[in-house]
Amino acid sequence: MAALTELTWKGFSVRFFIGLILVFSTYNPESYSYLHWIKSSFPKISALQAFCGVVLLVGWAVFIRASLRSLGAIGLGLALAFFGTLLWLIIDVGLIPADSIRAISYIVEFILAAVLSTGLSWSHVRRRISGQMDTDDV
Repeated sequence: MAALTELTWKGFSVRFFIGLILVFSTYNPESYSYLHWIKSSFPKISALQAFCGVVLLVGWAVFIRASLRSLGAIGLGLALAFFGTLLWLIIDVGLIPADSIRAISYIVEFILAAVLSTGLSWSHVRRRISGQMDTDDV
């Protein structure tokens, strides 16, 4: 049971990888995403497209709900502010040009997956830092 309640790098990596799949399958700048797929056939939507949309919606609901419960609205806002200002800093120091929409899109999607996976992992981190248990652990 301890393996399920402790956060490891492998556990965080799995959460992050699933977050990347969710974010990049919803939209990516390479035009291989659900939004591009729907856009190419809109307004006619197939049963497969509707089913995939519901699967993505469930994934987003799970990630966002878990992140909100774990981080709270303030924590989620702080995480987004942290990564948003990090993006601003990267652009400001010239590591990527401000007019590179593709590069900025990739970084924003990477940041979004990082925030969502951090939200899924935060209760493990909080428990390790503070020693406080969640009610699920008692």
